[in-house]
Amino acid sequence: MNYRKLIFAFLFLCITSVSFAQNAHVKGIILDVENHPVSNVNISSFGKTVQSDSKGYFEIDIPSNKKASLIFTHIALKMMSLTVSLRPEEVFIFNPVMNNSQEQMGEVFVSSKNKKRIQGITTVDPAVIKKIPGANAGIENILKTLPGVNSNNELSTQYAVRGGNYDENLVYVNEIEVYRPFLIRSGQQEGLSFTNTDLVHNVDFSAGGFQAKFGDKLSSVLDITYRKPTEFGASLEASLLGGSAAVDLVSKNKKWSAVTGVRYRNNSLLVNSQDTETNYTPTFVDVQTNINYDISEKWQLSFLGNISQNKYLYQPLTRETKFGTVDQPMALAVYYDGKERDQYDTYFGAFKTTYKVSPSFTLKLISSLFHTKEQEHFDILAQYRLGNANADEATTIENVEFTRGIGAQLNHARNDLDALIANIEIKGFKEWRDSQLEFGLKYTRESIRDRVVEWEVIDSAGFSVKPPIVILPENNQPYEPYTGPLLPYQDVRATNFNTINRFSGYSQWNQKTGIGSSQVWYNLGVRFQSWNVSGASVEGKNQIVFSPRAQFAIKPDWDMDMVFRLSGGLYHQPPFYRELRDVNGVVNPDVKAQESVHIVLSNDYNFKMWNRPFKWVTEVYYKSLSDVNIYSIDNVRIRYAADNNAKAYAQGLDFRLNGEFVPGTESWVSFGYLKTEENYENKGSIARPTDQRLKFAMLFQDYMPNIPSVKLYLNLVYNTGLPGGAPSYSDPYLYQNRLNDYRRADIGFAKVFVDSSTKTAKTNWLKNFKELSVGVEIFNVFNNQNAITNTWVRDVYSKNQYAIPNYMTSRVFNVKLNARL
Repeated sequence: MNYRKLIFAFLFLCITSVSFAQNAHVKGIILDVENHPVSNVNISSFGKTVQSDSKGYFEIDIPSNKKASLIFTHIALKMMSLTVSLRPEEVFIFNPVMNNSQEQMGEVFVSSKNKKRIQGITTVDPAVIKKIPGANAGIENILKTLPGVNSNNELSTQYAVRGGNYDENLVYVNEIEVYRPFLIRSGQQEGLSFTNTDLVHNVDFSAGGFQAKFGDKLSSVLDITYRKPTEFGASLEASLLGGSAAVDLVSKNKKWSAVTGVRYRNNSLLVNSQDTETNYTPTFVDVQTNINYDISEKWQLSFLGNISQNKYLYQPLTRETKFGTVDQPMALAVYYDGKERDQYDTYFGAFKTTYKVSPSFTLKLISSLFHTKEQEHFDILAQYRLGNANADEATTIENVEFTRGIGAQLNHARNDLDALIANIEIKGFKEWRDSQLEFGLKYTRESIRDRVVEWEVIDSAGFSVKPPIVILPENNQPYEPYTGPLLPYQDVRATNFNTINRFSGYSQWNQKTGIGSSQVWYNLGVRFQSWNVSGASVEGKNQIVFSPRAQFAIKPDWDMDMVFRLSGGLYHQPPFYRELRDVNGVVNPDVKAQESVHIVLSNDYNFKMWNRPFKWVTEVYYKSLSDVNIYSIDNVRIRYAADNNAKAYAQGLDFRLNGEFVPGTESWVSFGYLKTEENYENKGSIARPTDQRLKFAMLFQDYMPNIPSVKLYLNLVYNTGLPGGAPSYSDPYLYQNRLNDYRRADIGFAKVFVDSSTKTAKTNWLKNFKELSVGVEIFNVFNNQNAITNTWVRDVYSKNQYAIPNYMTSRVFNVKLNARL
């Protein structure tokens, strides 16, 4: 793509882009003690007054992020008051009962987090996301510190939740489902996550037991809302890993507004810290915008657009890796020839319109189009020497003392994919007093054109290693001549042109009520999806699944602020294209939806410690899975069996303590225990690839007591080793191996010149900034050697295979500048 076009598109969006005032909304129906609607009630706040209509309905806008007092007065009824603090564009439903014989004077404080607390949703502050250091800083970097969320790859934005894999997580931006490229094999190829942190207003995350209104995945939901600006603003971030810029624009009449951002990323600083010496030329760049238009008081329109280009040019030169034990140190030295050229271009656009049919009935129409063009082309020859090494010297060909294996591997690929995914969806919201009904219907068409050509030839000590799944004559070289054909060790060739049509929908009912003096919330819902896979040479049968789900929460009338939740149901994941394709690249159109019976029991306790707010959350969960589509993971590449011949389960316990360990800053500590196993074709239970037994994480913010403008940010993660690293085609029931534990600490220091608490003189040049800071980040501060996979080197004489760990990044220093006007 021509960068001039990207720059032009960015400038065009900045100039032509122009959300609504950054207010919150309170609405409801006012009743008397006999449940009759009360008209002509005056509701006043911040100098604004509205009246309830003949049906008792009222709606009033209040400033967001502030305590707002609402006063309800009527000529024949006693006055009431309500105090709320809401986020921008949040809608709070309040249905008061006004009494004519007893005065109801008092304050009810409502926090915007209460509703999400009842639903078991974790909210992450966007300000925390931008501050916390990480090799792949952003929303996913923070998610990995939450309980139940695991990742052993700092170069990847993908994550696993409670035993699921990377394909089992839903991601929404402004209620619109977003997608990632299909072919990516390693984290260093990923480039940019779809979500632009500079544009984010709110982040909600659920690790399980989520409601029916969310889509058909088994593990988690990440629900992101982009910012709607109320005034002009601009921000800039620059570091040794790249940079980003964003601009907020608003029209004079406040009907138009937009936030637009451009990002650039270069991972060479991180990749150059690995064992492999390379010529590495990455280019990751995207432009993204969110435009809003208020057509009328009842009708609103918005557009979300993204253009992304990820170019990955990789030319490995040499690799030197030490491993083994202190008594028997070993070394692998590799010389490379060839290169890899990958490119992932994605284009995404979505329109969303919201129409208020009546004060209590809202309809939304959402349409989106996602187009991805991907290529993976590489020819890489690796010539290796494996042997005993001197533990005190650098690993080179020259100081390998005793050679155990020598040979070469040639890897070739010409993989190309073109996918077009179109969606159209209608959603509705209807409320009756303390109850709400939500429903939706969606049609999706996926058109996939995919060519896979991938093979590997292995030579060990001058002899071609035969493929393990092909019956060949006995190879008894050099004593007898080999008469069989020379075949690649692995050879995958397939061409797939497929179309997938899906119809899905949901309906759910919410109600708040009481049991005695305790508050109770119910949510009951059901989803369905019907789909069919067709293509030039395949025709699948029509399939349909139903997924009933429920949530129950109770807040006892105790002195302790505590909520108990029970949620779960029957969850289905109809196969996406990658799940239809088996290890040989062939599409099985009749792959069934994976099914999970999911139960989550949790406790949420708010309390004060050191006179500061804290929260302790405990969750116990169990998943029973059937029709499981087993898979293997190599780095971030997932390969499915596409046969639904397994059963599985996942069980675990998660804890999280968060609060103001340091006054004015939010920090948290997470701990998780997980066990997940699968049973393939009744062979017995073995660990799944995502069986991350123990997880500990800490996110900590602090500042120097005598110099509060100097901030410290710590991101600490410890995960026990994952299963995996087995040789190609090995039987997992005969070979079980775990990688070493993953230990990583990223730390950042920042000097804050300007923030919301800073007061500057009018003549000071800093008065032009709302935020300004300069910082230093140290990734992997303790320089731990973490492995993501193993490279298996074969010895033709002894028939041994040696596992050489593929280490992730070592200690890396970064400098970062943040500014906002």
